[in-house]
Amino acid sequence: MLKKLRFNKKLLAIALLSLGLGACSSTDEEDEATKVAELTEIKQAFEADVLWESTVGNGVSDYFSRIKPNVAYGKIYSASRDGDVVALELENGEEIWSTDLSDIKGERSFFDRRQSALLNGGPISGIQKIFIGSENGEVFALDADTGKLDWQGKVKGEVIAAPAIDAGILVVNTASGVIKAFNASNGQDEWQVEQEVPALTLRGVSSPAISSGGVMVGSANGTMSVYILESGQQGWTAEVGEAGGSTQLERVIDVDSAPLIYGDKVYSISVKGNLTAIDLRSGRMIWERQYSSYHDMAISGNTLFLTDIKGHVYAVDRLNGFEKWSQLALTNRGVTGPAVIGDYIVVGDFEGYLHFIDQTTGDILARHEVDSSGLNIAPTVHEDIIYAQSRNGDLQAIKIP
Repeated sequence: MLKKLRFNKKLLAIALLSLGLGACSSTDEEDEATKVAELTEIKQAFEADVLWESTVGNGVSDYFSRIKPNVAYGKIYSASRDGDVVALELENGEEIWSTDLSDIKGERSFFDRRQSALLNGGPISGIQKIFIGSENGEVFALDADTGKLDWQGKVKGEVIAAPAIDAGILVVNTASGVIKAFNASNGQDEWQVEQEVPALTLRGVSSPAISSGGVMVGSANGTMSVYILESGQQGWTAEVGEAGGSTQLERVIDVDSAPLIYGDKVYSISVKGNLTAIDLRSGRMIWERQYSSYHDMAISGNTLFLTDIKGHVYAVDRLNGFEKWSQLALTNRGVTGPAVIGDYIVVGDFEGYLHFIDQTTGDILARHEVDSSGLNIAPTVHEDIIYAQSRNGDLQAIKIP
């Protein structure tokens, strides 16, 4: 994942090569390894119904971003990279409020050029506030009802993943390896730790996940660690990535997906290495299987769903790691992580399509185009409504039968 990445087929192939997905000896083999799967005609099992459509600034354009719509307090919140944060009505997408974080002090004149706020991590919600971070190391807390700035904090490093909040503490993970906790009410610094960052990593970091008084977060060195929420003291660390190869590029083993906590287990995956199930209390490895991904995973019942670095979608038994099915028809299409909706999972791709996959069989049953600018993050699902935001900021609320 690069600082600026256009999701056309040529640059997508280059990005895949940079990840070492297809180091081949012949041109034919290279073409096959990086070939983008063309969509074939399918018999639509159903048609998606667009309830409403809105626009959130200019979206994220061609930049790597994990900005994702968030539903809370009877509203939907989203943002653009430039600095627009909006609250919309769930029923019709009409704007309730909008805040420009690129000019939070209101000092820009009519003749001044807008400087992007470089928003990226979030938004998330908690204690009647909306939190979002930026690549400038800024953390913003806005009033959920009005959009007014409640407080603004600073952290060393880029915030390119959503923070997490629990028990009044907001935890932010950064690309520099700094993990920082703020008092979510007033922005006061609580604690800070720093993880070691290898010389070469992907442009992405793990969002924290909080459970049972612990903060779980993946790192660029291929591990997942837990920290005590109140103090930042480190607990256990588990090896997830599996380094191999003779070059730094081949040894990139980042854990960039958010830890997925379910019951007494936490599931994690590395961009090169393993999908792992770990005991939440002790950090003991329960099972591991060879899958590689930087996307967040999803879970439904006893099944884990994941998208790997090639765009293949898998269903895995969460109890033992055994594979239930694989869907390979979306190879190299920049496929997003999955989201669960009813009996289906849904993923997006770089051409702006949503693909609806049967949870039981792995068959693609329906397809819906959101916007040709592409989708780079899994849609948000709330009460059987899908909220999908494209790269250019188009946000759709979608209902399926």
